[in-house]
Amino acid sequence: MSESTAAWVREAIRVLEADANRSADTHLHVFPLPSEWGIDLYLKDESVHPTGSLKHRLARSLFLYGLVNGRIGPDTVLIEASSGSTAVSEAYFARMLGLEFVTVVPRKTSQEKIDLIEFYGGRCHFVDAAPAMYSEAERLAAECGGHYLDQFTFAERATDWRGNNNIAESVFTQLRSERHPVPSWIVVGAGTGGTSATFGRYVRYRRHHTKIAVVDPENSAFFGAWETGALDYATGMPSRIEGIGRPRVEPSFVPEIIDEMFQVPDAGSLAAIRFLRERTGHWAGGSTGTNLYGAFTLISRMLAEGKQGSVVTLLCDGGERYAKTYYDDAWVAEQGHDLAPHRAAMERFLETGRFPS
Repeated sequence: MSESTAAWVREAIRVLEADANRSADTHLHVFPLPSEWGIDLYLKDESVHPTGSLKHRLARSLFLYGLVNGRIGPDTVLIEASSGSTAVSEAYFARMLGLEFVTVVPRKTSQEKIDLIEFYGGRCHFVDAAPAMYSEAERLAAECGGHYLDQFTFAERATDWRGNNNIAESVFTQLRSERHPVPSWIVVGAGTGGTSATFGRYVRYRRHHTKIAVVDPENSAFFGAWETGALDYATGMPSRIEGIGRPRVEPSFVPEIIDEMFQVPDAGSLAAIRFLRERTGHWAGGSTGTNLYGAFTLISRMLAEGKQGSVVTLLCDGGERYAKTYYDDAWVAEQGHDLAPHRAAMERFLETGRFPS
């Protein structure tokens, strides 16, 4: 590496760190549960990041990982395969560093996400089927001599799970003054596997008794892999809940650190985000609904077992990105989803403490 390139890398790292310092920590919201339950439910609101989602953390980590490993320089073309939110955040950081950014996305990606990627200066390269993203991203990177950021491989290794203000450390710091400062459960979805790996490693490193639950949407391969132990498990079908679920098991998925997995019906995820908005005013994307469905399941189990404590999950991104899909009744009907039974189950849950397993 030449001295001019080394100087550019040092400045790029400073710029990324400065952006992190400017961004206040994300909020930890309380979801209202009956006080007599003795259980607290929190949502870590990742939608308040500059690019509006949990993936802002991942994108920064991937950029830092590429910089310190000598894979990103002043003229590097950056390539990614993404269903949307990661690419939005990566386009933001690429523009910050003055780098060209191209992402391979499924053609069915929401127009709102495509608009955001292009707003930050990124370019979208479309494929008809989600599984084709990987090979097409590799081809583009090889063709232009660029760097394939590859969130699905590097998510679990790019994040410092020991601390460094990662999301796990942030949650535990924010809970210090709560009545149950060490949560019984942390509930997250799996898109790359990086978030569950970060939380799972952190709680073991800090010797907490917290358990990790991962929720998976329909069509996704992660649940089948965890249940069977087959890491080559694949469904070949795309998830309808953007940001989580994959047609194959990604390299960043670490099943050994997961204590429980649930497969959540897609209609349940969509009913949950509408329920969240009505009960709290927070407008979230579909993956947050998947998380909330899993949290309700675990809280119901805790009540049946006579346990008290806290449960933490994530508000992954804002609902404005899905105004024409998940929040559109006509779109929901076209997909064949019936939200009414799930909505009724959530109402009963808050009345009785019982939720379908």
